[in-house]
Amino acid sequence: MKYGCGLLGNGTTGAFMVGLVCGLYICGGQGDKVEIIELGNWTITNQNGSLTIANQTLPLGIYSAFAPQVLDSYNDVGLRYLAYDNFTFSNFFQFDVHHFNRGHINLTFHGIDTVAEIRLNHQLLGRADNMFVRYSYEVSSLLQAENFLEVEIQSPVVAALARANALKEANKSVPPECPNERYHGECHMNMLRKMQASFSWDWGPAAPSAGIWKKVELEIYEVAVIREVDVDVSRVNSSHWNMHIRCFLDAGGGQDFNGRLVLYAVELLDRPVVVDRYAMKNISHLAPVIEFHQAVPIGKVVTWWPNGYGEQKLYPLHFTLKTWLGPDGPEVRSKTKSHKSLRVGFRTLELVEDPASDGVGNTFLFRVNGVEMFMKGSNYIPSHILPEMQTNEQIAHLLRSAKEAHMNMLRVWGGGVYESDYFYQLADSLGLLIWQDMMFACAMYPVDGEFLSSVREEVRQNAMRLSHHPSVAIFVTNNENEAALVQNWYGTLFERDRFEREYRELYLANVIHELKLVSHSSRPQPLVSSPSNGKASEPDKYISSNPQDNQNGDVHFYDYTKDGWDPGIFPRPRFVSEFGFQSFPGGYAWQRSKDDDDDLLGLITHRQHHPLGNVPVIALVERHLPLPLPEDDNYAEALIYFSQIAQAMATKVETELYRSLRDTPHRTMGALYWQLNDVWVAPSWSSIDFYGNWKLLHYWARDFLAPISIVALYEKSTDSLNISLICDQLEVDARKLNVVANVHLWSQLLPRQSTSWDVTLRPNGVQYDKVIAISDLLQGEFTRTNAFLELQLRRGQDVISRTHFFPSSIAGAVGIEDPGLEFEIASRTCLNTTNVVRNSVSISIQVRRPAVFVYLELLKPYRYTLSENGFMQTTPMHVVYLTFDAPSCARLLRKSDLRVLTVNDFMR
Repeated sequence: MKYGCGLLGNGTTGAFMVGLVCGLYICGGQGDKVEIIELGNWTITNQNGSLTIANQTLPLGIYSAFAPQVLDSYNDVGLRYLAYDNFTFSNFFQFDVHHFNRGHINLTFHGIDTVAEIRLNHQLLGRADNMFVRYSYEVSSLLQAENFLEVEIQSPVVAALARANALKEANKSVPPECPNERYHGECHMNMLRKMQASFSWDWGPAAPSAGIWKKVELEIYEVAVIREVDVDVSRVNSSHWNMHIRCFLDAGGGQDFNGRLVLYAVELLDRPVVVDRYAMKNISHLAPVIEFHQAVPIGKVVTWWPNGYGEQKLYPLHFTLKTWLGPDGPEVRSKTKSHKSLRVGFRTLELVEDPASDGVGNTFLFRVNGVEMFMKGSNYIPSHILPEMQTNEQIAHLLRSAKEAHMNMLRVWGGGVYESDYFYQLADSLGLLIWQDMMFACAMYPVDGEFLSSVREEVRQNAMRLSHHPSVAIFVTNNENEAALVQNWYGTLFERDRFEREYRELYLANVIHELKLVSHSSRPQPLVSSPSNGKASEPDKYISSNPQDNQNGDVHFYDYTKDGWDPGIFPRPRFVSEFGFQSFPGGYAWQRSKDDDDDLLGLITHRQHHPLGNVPVIALVERHLPLPLPEDDNYAEALIYFSQIAQAMATKVETELYRSLRDTPHRTMGALYWQLNDVWVAPSWSSIDFYGNWKLLHYWARDFLAPISIVALYEKSTDSLNISLICDQLEVDARKLNVVANVHLWSQLLPRQSTSWDVTLRPNGVQYDKVIAISDLLQGEFTRTNAFLELQLRRGQDVISRTHFFPSSIAGAVGIEDPGLEFEIASRTCLNTTNVVRNSVSISIQVRRPAVFVYLELLKPYRYTLSENGFMQTTPMHVVYLTFDAPSCARLLRKSDLRVLTVNDFMR
């Protein structure tokens, strides 16, 4: 429980005495409750005193305080000097030591980034070296009426270098030392337990953060407090569910103690559950845990389902703990009562790795509540490169966008952070399963005793915090580190035995060991790496000769040398947890991010961190689209627009292939594309840009991830289309279903020829409908260059799903001309909400000839969504709906506030 009464001064006169304010005005009713006071009003100063800023609130970091413009222009490099300096975060506060003169007082830091010394009243409390760990210090003997708290944070770049040099002096290397030079990054990220991406990545800048990125609190209590609660829900028989509950406590003293726990679950149980066996039996202060089982009648429970399969029913649980020393029980008004509230969902979840029907390898699929489900989704990176700048509003937009695109799983990638409680609570309520990496990525790591001790605490704390969430589907100890080791990404071959030994020591003996503390009957055992061969890697002691085996486990797949629009280039794996293609954010996003005198193409090149530069993007675009010459005035505009078309189509084709393979011997059962979101305006694999606006990929994903989809994949060897009808629904009405194949000419509106046939759908499966030779559809006047195909799945006359096939490159198509596009803003409505005005605009678009991949962009600094984008317009009139939130009603929105592009505009 958080009290607003304990606000702290910054040294000014008239600062309130905490005890006085609580006792007389705000907190008089607390009585026996544990009291939590959050510290505010911080001052930051650099080492030589040349930079200082006061009256700051948490969360706070050096960039957010001194250089919030770090993501503009070339400031990722220009403001790097901040990361080379040391900073002190200080707080002056007053405290009524007479009011709080008994029990324990913890000073708790929920997140320090990263290497720091902490002093209270000039006494060293301790040192921090892990941004993912909560640090707590007993300070009752140090508190005075006036207190001075200092957190001296060392430059992360300097700290990482010092640790690397210490290893080097011991004749040890822990690669990689430095990132590719295109990253403009910093070295030795793997030396520190901080967000690995803050030293740069191929999609993000180097902004080596330093600061206090979570709350700092005084916790005032007599004996112990509830820190975390884990609830393992399982189905025990046909009449009951079971909740295996463990309450993890923090105890301040060196004595065993007694306690009584009460569980309130008003929607599940008719009366509170009192756990009083510890009223007489001691709780060990060394490992204070209260553990018990509670049965719940099955009739009381509505099952929790992933998005698209049913309801996300969550049940509130409230825990109250009283603790005391000795046999006489707690004293009146002593601060012995601690509280914790959470919500749980009732579901079962298995990772099925059985011998595959093709006789080679194992399946790799998730079964939820007894239903085998295809996992469709994306990979989530931090919502901001500065951890202190992540907001609930950003997180909510990204997760709701994932739900709107019919995703049911997100992978929290291992180079970022363990996300906030709000993130997982929202994932619970939206039905988004979370594949949770631990925070190790693309590197080898030290295994000295101090490092491993810090890692164990990190894993223990975060696993306990996250484990009760029904959305958390599986833990994985690292991202790509097995593959990096085996495939010699970082020159590990020269000491292969040592690196294998250290890999197993870190992940098997330490990370996996700690994860077992929260092992659930309703959650699979952790995976050691992604990609990996899953269960099949056990005989190899989890270092397999080929961690990318398509017959086992999960794979990551990228190939920029071939045509991403061709389904024939992609593997046939069991599960694909990473794949994707790059694109560039929209033109207006670049305008918002660059300075007026920045050259756009120069800035794009600076922020393109892929080792191959823009070559893969341009190569894919040039295979299919009429890209102007670099010296042409419209080159940059075309490159940005075409990159999004190329990315959307390639990701669509690859995803549709994987979805279509679920009921084949390949048994592909998951596709998570890389990546959902961005940390700045830059070339990347994302489907949502830094400002939260959807790229074409996300609009298209809403269609190609839909529960019912028609898929038409080209088979080069037979020159035919494989038509598949995909249905994720567990029950479906198969009446009046038909497929219509329309043949369009590039030069004329409306279909010129149509063929239809009756079809059916297979619930929670794929109906492999038919194989159609291209020559059967393109006959007579229709050729590969003057025509294209549209296939619709209909119920009666209503279109459920559609897809297109282009027999030739669009750049080489015959008949694409100026569509004569005109548009009007047809209507506007405004709705006042709590903080903003929701603007809804309808845009009518008229054409005289087919308009290819119509693209709309709002040229205003608002987050917006469209009813569709990047669509083929083959009818004379089409209406698109635009929605955005703004401070006021945008009744004066003009046509000039919209950019409308078509591929036609660039045909030569």
